[in-house]
Amino acid sequence: MKNALWLLQAIFLYAVTFPIALLPLHMVLRVGALIGQAGYLIWGSRRRIAIENINQAIRAGFIFDSKPPDDIIKENFRNLGRSIAEIIKIYHGFGREILDRVEIKGFEHYQKARERGRGVLLISGHCGNWEVLALAASYKVSPITVVARPINNPYLNRLVEKTRKRYGNSVIYKQGALRAIISLFREGRAVGILIDQSVLPDEGVIVEFLGRPAWTMKVPALIARKTGVAVVPVFIKRTGIGHLIEIYPEVELSGVEDFEKAVLEDTARFTSYVERYIRENPSEWLWIHRRWKRT
Repeated sequence: MKNALWLLQAIFLYAVTFPIALLPLHMVLRVGALIGQAGYLIWGSRRRIAIENINQAIRAGFIFDSKPPDDIIKENFRNLGRSIAEIIKIYHGFGREILDRVEIKGFEHYQKARERGRGVLLISGHCGNWEVLALAASYKVSPITVVARPINNPYLNRLVEKTRKRYGNSVIYKQGALRAIISLFREGRAVGILIDQSVLPDEGVIVEFLGRPAWTMKVPALIARKTGVAVVPVFIKRTGIGHLIEIYPEVELSGVEDFEKAVLEDTARFTSYVERYIRENPSEWLWIHRRWKRT
């Protein structure tokens, strides 16, 4: 019975979204902005979380945008809608134009990290269209493996996996991912992880994020210390009808001898790159996430 419901859900979503995928890119972005605007008006609980989160960041001195917080969040929802519309176009098989419009800055930093021969851990956050980031990085730079949660609906999950493989992506699912990640690094491969969501206390450490303590995943720091892999921040932002991916130099790990303190310092350093992105692009981060829960 559950499989039948999942199949009907997949068919319904495919049929509803297919007309959007057929539109020219500029129209796709307009429709996406309207989707985001509707989300801002309808999804009151997440709108309130987003506005409270950005107000807290402003009070802490991390956001300096001259626009009122409500206007930043309105644009934030519109950007989320644009991202959803782009993903629809990509997963219906019409994504080449979107990926071709992605520019890459800092490719030399990735090359230098690869030359070490121990693999590359690409860290990012829920910034810009992070799905386009993963696909475009494989499409234009080098095949990468991303760490993700599986979609509950197996038919939709199969579609996502198929599309990722088409552009050079592969997926490791979070449960039991550590062994697979380390195995890939031994082969000199690249793995991407989003590091900016709240985690359970046994999965993270508390570091300052936008002026407030937040549980933050410690896995990237643990992996970097145990394997010697290069940790390279990478982010994506909108540039009108296209996107820009910026690859940063490898992050230098903490020199503290105490292992736990070093992991804490490394995690804070990694997190600072997400903070920097948010300061520069406040309307392109996932403000609707309850980032500071459990603290």
